[in-house]
Amino acid sequence: MTTRPPAPSRRSLLRAMAVLPAAAFVLGETPGLLGTALAAAPGAGSATRYTIVPFLDSDDGTVNVYQSDDATDFRLVQASAYTPPSNRIRDASVFKHTNGYYYITYTTHTWQDASTTIGFARSSDRVNWSFLYDYTVPIAGLSRAWAPEFFVDSDGSVNVIVSCSTTNDEWIFTPYLLKATDSSLTAWRSPVALSGIGANHIDTYIVKTGSTYHAFTKNETAKYIEYATASNLAGPYTIKKTGDWAGWGSYREGPTVIQLDNGAWRIFFDGYGDHKYYYSDSYDSFATWSAPKALPGISGTARHFTVIKETVTGGPTLTKNATRSLRSQNYTTRYWQEQSALLNLPVVTGSSTAAEKQAATFTVVAGLADANAYSFRDAAGKYLRHYSFRGRFDANDGTSTFARDATFIARTGTAAGSVRFESYNYPGNYLRHYNYELRVEQSDGTDLFRQDSSFVPVTAWS
Repeated sequence: MTTRPPAPSRRSLLRAMAVLPAAAFVLGETPGLLGTALAAAPGAGSATRYTIVPFLDSDDGTVNVYQSDDATDFRLVQASAYTPPSNRIRDASVFKHTNGYYYITYTTHTWQDASTTIGFARSSDRVNWSFLYDYTVPIAGLSRAWAPEFFVDSDGSVNVIVSCSTTNDEWIFTPYLLKATDSSLTAWRSPVALSGIGANHIDTYIVKTGSTYHAFTKNETAKYIEYATASNLAGPYTIKKTGDWAGWGSYREGPTVIQLDNGAWRIFFDGYGDHKYYYSDSYDSFATWSAPKALPGISGTARHFTVIKETVTGGPTLTKNATRSLRSQNYTTRYWQEQSALLNLPVVTGSSTAAEKQAATFTVVAGLADANAYSFRDAAGKYLRHYSFRGRFDANDGTSTFARDATFIARTGTAAGSVRFESYNYPGNYLRHYNYELRVEQSDGTDLFRQDSSFVPVTAWS
């Protein structure tokens, strides 16, 4: 099948007030940050890489490392990559510092226990991690310090947002801001409560666009993720959207937000009420969001994560303004071919007719919606686009919708020299063959889907 229901996340319903707390991240334009400068398809020979370092549903004593090139299909990089020397590791937040190291900060105790420290570790390669220290959060009467999240502001300052409760009410959390006072991240200013969000809001995750801070925060009474804005990191924030404003439903928590290559914003959140991890996209600066979809592959294993985005070397290279034929990676006698304006995958050989070879030959050009991506033209000048999720060829009508429909981002395929083509306006959806027809369908995280969506550019038949 082309898609399947993802494995559910088995996040337990702990107790009504036992929840995962504040997360925050900012988007910038320097190495290690995530920002609008990265809102474009990677150039030839480069690749987008999203990294998460979640603790495990079955074990909060260690973390795995996963990566993805499309923020949908996450694959394991290293199991049990880091185990702290004592206590637990939950709610790990990751970022890449200007010194080239990756850092994580994390909750140091299980949810049942008092937890007044947050942990720090670092790695040069995301695989091998070294413990740095546990930091005691200096809040009088502190009961729990949960889910510390790195926040790198646009001025380069490194901050941690951590949700804290005190002994007089151990289950009412308030987000606090810690600011690093040295580049080695060993000294921190006194914590300051984020103003305007208020108590009983948890898992507050912040992104910055321009001069505005956008906060996504769970109202622990209503169980909805709310939305607030401020002109300063510490606030005051104004809560602008409440209830089920985005259509995500209730019993949602742990939001984390990242910008995709096509400029859309993607939120991930834990649907702990139905044991699934979800994602949803916005194309209008957080005003409206797509219907949430369950994240394939890692639901049921990964717990409470944040995401970092990088552009790295080693991505696919496809020559533009040249003719190529596209061969299936797993059906090596079959090629893309235009048949009655539709894109199919028949057998093409040296004995095929000249017309059949011509119909299996395409000009690769810069993407109509993003010059770093790709579009494909037939001999008549018509462009490959998706229409009702079917690959077909139509004349360019000059609209932005057509441009997006006809643009594909190149991702690395399953075998050397192979390429996967992700839909520009349907992130996580790929051109893949099914019954020897080319369709744009959502990745289900399986090896079969990856193989069915991998194609090898070869010398043109015509």
